[in-house]
Amino acid sequence: MMVLKLKKWDSAEHLQTKEDIALYFDACLEEAGDDIAFIAKALGNIARAHGMTQLAIDTGLGRESLYKALSADGNPSFATILKVTRALGLRFHVEVAAA
Repeated sequence: MMVLKLKKWDSAEHLQTKEDIALYFDACLEEAGDDIAFIAKALGNIARAHGMTQLAIDTGLGRESLYKALSADGNPSFATILKVTRALGLRFHVEVAAA
């Protein structure tokens, strides 16, 4: 019998271009609804793909603080989310929701 070796999925490994990142974050925002932990975790995955050290420099926030805020257990302020998205070269786009 052959043993199948599995590896835990890590979204960050597959976010290689700005387009990948934008599409991933857009999909996560759609899926999350009002679940801020889901959005924080998605931003954490993007941050790891980008490089947490560079993100800390770009945002002026501590690396450890970013890891904590952008985890599934994190509760980042909206100001932190805005700083992170700007540093990652992302921006929010608002449109009228379908009825």
